[in-house]
Amino acid sequence: MAVSSWRTVFPQSGNDAAALYQRITAATDPAIYQRSAQIVGNEVFFMVQEGLERKLVVVGEQSSDKFTGVAEQINDYQLKVCPLTTANRQALQTIFDWLNPKAVGTQRASIGLGDRLGLATPGHIAAVANRDVMPILAQQSIRELDLTGRSYPEVLDAAAWAVFQEGYTLGYGADGDHLKNPSDVQYAIDLGFSMITLDCSEHINDQVSSYSQAEVDSEYEKLDPQLRKHFETTYLNQQFTLKSGSTVKFESDGFKKMVLVYVHALDFAEDVYKKLVQPAGRGIDFEMSIDEVATPTTPQDHFFVANELIARGVQFSSVAPRFVGEFQKGIDYIGDPNQFEAEFKIHAEIADHFGYKISVHSGSDKFMVFGIVGQYTKGRFHVKTAGTNWLEAVRVIAEVNPQLYREMHQYALANLEEAKQYYHVTLDPAEIPDIDTLSDQELPNLMNQDAARQAIHITYGVLLQAVDSEGRYLFKDRFYRELMANQGMYAERLKAHIGRHLDCLNINA
Repeated sequence: MAVSSWRTVFPQSGNDAAALYQRITAATDPAIYQRSAQIVGNEVFFMVQEGLERKLVVVGEQSSDKFTGVAEQINDYQLKVCPLTTANRQALQTIFDWLNPKAVGTQRASIGLGDRLGLATPGHIAAVANRDVMPILAQQSIRELDLTGRSYPEVLDAAAWAVFQEGYTLGYGADGDHLKNPSDVQYAIDLGFSMITLDCSEHINDQVSSYSQAEVDSEYEKLDPQLRKHFETTYLNQQFTLKSGSTVKFESDGFKKMVLVYVHALDFAEDVYKKLVQPAGRGIDFEMSIDEVATPTTPQDHFFVANELIARGVQFSSVAPRFVGEFQKGIDYIGDPNQFEAEFKIHAEIADHFGYKISVHSGSDKFMVFGIVGQYTKGRFHVKTAGTNWLEAVRVIAEVNPQLYREMHQYALANLEEAKQYYHVTLDPAEIPDIDTLSDQELPNLMNQDAARQAIHITYGVLLQAVDSEGRYLFKDRFYRELMANQGMYAERLKAHIGRHLDCLNINA
């Protein structure tokens, strides 16, 4: 591919924007992203690739001053070739509103598609095309940012540029995922994120289950008397009938423990909502995450949290309970699917009763229970995926550069204990096949083996940040070069893999 090959798309004479637009959309040059072409008045915008770098081309002078880049003249056309920077992305968003993240609301299915590399969005867009689901294309937690060395502006850049590249005008969201600190919430809101997943784990007292009855009584008595009266009058020995006809009853046994587990999380969520989310003055999907705990959320817990939030004036779009069984990273559900179905049904009924969506975290590859999720939510749910998209990238590397994969695999195993501190997994390294006994052709199949998947899944940060004695990346630069050179293959892998998720969730093309 010649570096300047895309420039031949310009007509030899004249300065007709419509003629140029038609030539771009009909171009067969692989350096031109045809679907990116947009025409506004007498201006044309489109994306090209030069070497391994993508760029924005702005043709016309009216908007030129909004963008930074290199001015050129090709035949009779004035243009500017611009790097894909944050400032240029923001300038483009003022022209094309569909490039700005939007809230989904409570009535439509959505899927979180965490992209730790900034290269997955074209494949994600291909996966959701022609399906009734809203993609949350920018989804990252602070933990993921720390492990990958990326920033929230970079996450938004990657999503928005890919949306423009693919000409995807149907809307997408951006999720500040698992945020624990109000300052991080404010930062994400200021940047334009359309969803805030509030991680309440540090305000949930997960130790209450080990308290003696005397300790429970003592801690309960420390609560404000008016608050205790409110809880007891509203819930104790009361039974609530849901719209579905099912009932949720609060008996005295365990009542105080439930209150002690969640009371401070409710205060935290109310405070964040009223001080940060509500004042933003725009649509934001506010999710209450209560899943980062050891004990499964009971129907009573779920109803109590939702009812209290609503009573306090908190408008939220979804709740993420801690479900029964294990939702470990990158592998299928661990547990009894019949028990999951029985309990998920009531959680879905509670969410439907109040009018919000159930959110399923660590939702990558949970094929065993996806049908249950789709059925009982009536197609209104939010499912988060992240690591599985990284694993598909690793699968591509194993196919196109087996030696690089072998180096990464060995390094991951050598640094497994460091990675385990960030994620709960029960993988046994002894179950991972000895890579020295595998042919190059067998390497991609490691991404079908649970222990190997989890080992590579949780070491993404270790692998991407690893440097040699001179500070040069051991793997990152080569990894990105291979993916950029094989971006079509990566997109196809994601289209198929995320497509399987959506098929199982009954979101059919």
